[in-house]
Order: sequence, then C-alpha cells, then structure tokens
Amino acid sequence: MNVAVIKTKAETTLSEGFGQVAERLPGGADVQQAREDALGRFASLGLPHRRIEEWKYTDLRNAMKEALPVAVADEAKVTIADIIVALGPLAQLDAPRIVLVNGRYRRELSNLADASSIAVEPLSQALVGSDGAAGLLSDSGGDNAILALNAAYVTDGAVIDVPAGATLEKPLLVVHSRAGVEPRFAVGRNVIHIGEAATATVVEVFVTVPGSATEGQVNTASEVLVGAGATARHVKIAVDAGKVTHLANWTVEMEKDSVYRGFQFTSGVGLARNEIRATFKGEGAKLDISGIFLARGTEHIDTTLFVDHAVPHGESRELFKGVLDDTARGIFQGKVIVRRDAQKTDGKQMAQALMLSEDAEFDSKPELEIYADDVVCGHGSTSAQLDDDLMFYLRARGIPKEEARALLIQSFIGEAIDKIEHDGLREALAEQARIWLLGVGV
Repeated sequence: MNVAVIKTKAETTLSEGFGQVAERLPGGADVQQAREDALGRFASLGLPHRRIEEWKYTDLRNAMKEALPVAVADEAKVTIADIIVALGPLAQLDAPRIVLVNGRYRRELSNLADASSIAVEPLSQALVGSDGAAGLLSDSGGDNAILALNAAYVTDGAVIDVPAGATLEKPLLVVHSRAGVEPRFAVGRNVIHIGEAATATVVEVFVTVPGSATEGQVNTASEVLVGAGATARHVKIAVDAGKVTHLANWTVEMEKDSVYRGFQFTSGVGLARNEIRATFKGEGAKLDISGIFLARGTEHIDTTLFVDHAVPHGESRELFKGVLDDTARGIFQGKVIVRRDAQKTDGKQMAQALMLSEDAEFDSKPELEIYADDVVCGHGSTSAQLDDDLMFYLRARGIPKEEARALLIQSFIGEAIDKIEHDGLREALAEQARIWLLGVGV
C-alpha cells in the first residue's frame, strides 16, 4: 500500500514558487539545471521533522508554518550608517567588508580596498561568468533538504579565494543584513578557498537593519576548503532580532597539515539551526570548533555538528557553551566518526549549558563512532544553574547581586570566547554578549 505524504503549506509554496522567480535568479543554463535538480531533491525530502534522527529536537516542518517570499529584487534602501548601527560593537572592527542586503550584494556598501591580496567576487557574478559555475551550488546530492533548498534559491553571497602562500592581514567581514518593512526569505551562500600554506580570517555576520520587519527567514550556506598547510579562521555571528528562522549549513574540508578554527555566536534569533560538517581529507590536520548560544523567551537554538576523521593523525576539539533563560531551548548534537584507517586520531568534545530559569531546556546528544583501535577520544556534556556558593562568595565581598550574576555568566562563556585569536573580534563578541546579558536583568 502506498501512503501519500501530505505537504505542508510552506513545502508547497517552496516547491511550486520556484517557477515564479527562476528567471530572476543568477546563472546560465547549467546553473538553472543544478537549481532544478536541487529543488527536486527538496520536494522529495520536504522540510525536516522530528522523525528524522538528526532533527528530533527541532521539528522544522511544524515550526515553519509558511514560507515567506524569496528576496530576489533589491528593494530596500540601506545606507552605510544603517549597516554600522546594525553591526553594533562589530562596527569597530578594522576589516574589509562585503555587504549583502536581503541576500543581494550591494557594491556601494562594500569596501574591499584592504583585501587586494585575495580574490573576492559576488556569487551572483561567479554564477554567470565562470566555467563550471554549477559546481558552486553543490548540495552533495544527499539528504540535506535545507542545503538543497539553498542551492535552488540562492541569490548571492561571496566567493573568496586566498592564493597559495598568501596572508590576509585583516579579517574579511561578510555582512548579511535583513532590511525592509516586508518580511522576506533571504538565501545566501559563501564559497571560501584557502590555498596551500595560506592564512586568512573570514567573519560572517547576520544582522537586522533598524526599522525592518521583525519576522524573517534566512537560509545560508558556507563551503570552506582548506588547502595543505593552510590556516583558516572562520567566525559566524548571528545577532538577528525578532521572530526570525535562521537555517545555516557549514561544510568544511581539510587537506594535509591544515588548521581550521571555527567559532559560532548566536543570540536574538527566534529559531536557529546551525549545522556543521567537517571532514579530514589529509593527515595531520587540526580542527577546533567552538561557539556560544544565548537564548531567552521562547527562542530555540540548535547546534548540530558532524566531524569525520577519514584519515590518520587528525586532531579535533569542540567546545560549545549556552546560556538559557525563561522558556528558551538549546540543543547540541555532536557526532564524531573515526574511520577504520584513521589511526592516531585525537578527538575531544564538550557541551555545557547554564540554566537561568527552571523552565529552560537543554538537550544534548554527544556521539562517538570509532572504528579504529589506536585513538584517544572523549566527549562530555553538562548543564547547571548558577553556583550559590560562588554567588555568596561574591556578595560577601560587597559585590551587588546583579553584578555578581553577570560576572559568573561572563566567566562561564569566557572560556569559549577566549578561543578567538583576533583581539578586536574577541573584544567585540565579549561586548555583544554583555549587551545580551542586559536583557536578562544583569
């Protein structure tokens, strides 16, 4: 007996609405075909739901009732001053900048004068002008419905190429901003290639321009290729505002003796799903992924991580810390696979949550799949409330209750923030966290 799966309103809109915007999406015939193939995969998969193991804590089919119109036209009037206000503490960062508004590249808001040592190109331009452009829309042909949806509808982003041996002295800032009074579905993608023995820091920021719609939907993807002996520092900061659904995919591949240091900061988002997939392609590579998630009200932040040790002599470290208030929910799923031939693997993972309310919820599912016999691997997960003894210690020394509480929370998340090597970026994120803390009465 065949059982028909009833599509939701959002799934129907996303599947059938492609024809209405396809002609306005960048790319030639090969790109158009790649988009249609990806849309077909999404149509067959549908939005993820709790019966899918990787999505058991985030039922997107139930949460995403409707799909907003895809932002394919440059409608919003945005100034540099608007972007500076939206960036907050990050506006002080000395960095070349590429700005996208509702998923569309805005040349007049961007400044790449200090990025002359590398090649930076809008994705929309690369999809039209380069050979093999369809390859820029890869979704691995697998079962990732959100990545397939991104490949189908993506409008713009950044293609970043750091030549072999080059060093980018300043971080490159890629600003994704929501703007306009009408809520939109913004779809963007970044393709980052760090050449052999090269070094670069790329910072992705997701913000909302003041006065914009409080509702919105974002689907973003970043593909990072780290060449042999290269060092990549990759930071993502999502400090959106309002009832925003933020869906993000990172795919990372590391060649021999490469180093990848990733960091994710998420706060102020109604529902966020940050999915990271990292694969060791060459021996001797080192991976360090960490992050902070801050949630209050009814916010829902899901971090799902897959690390694939496919070759020997790899090292991986993961540290994620969350602070949850009111009825907020935080999720961490971390799966580390050590393949049969990946001997001498060294992997450690930790997820911790600080609960500021008895009604908050933290779901953690660390996993290890080890098929090699000469490895050192471990994982852990904890959740706790503020330590009453430490609070008493600080209060006994004359520190007011609110200040004592803030000091303990800042100390808790500080271990993760300290992993950021760039001084200015580290200070900006610490300030961003302090701003969030002001909203929980500290």
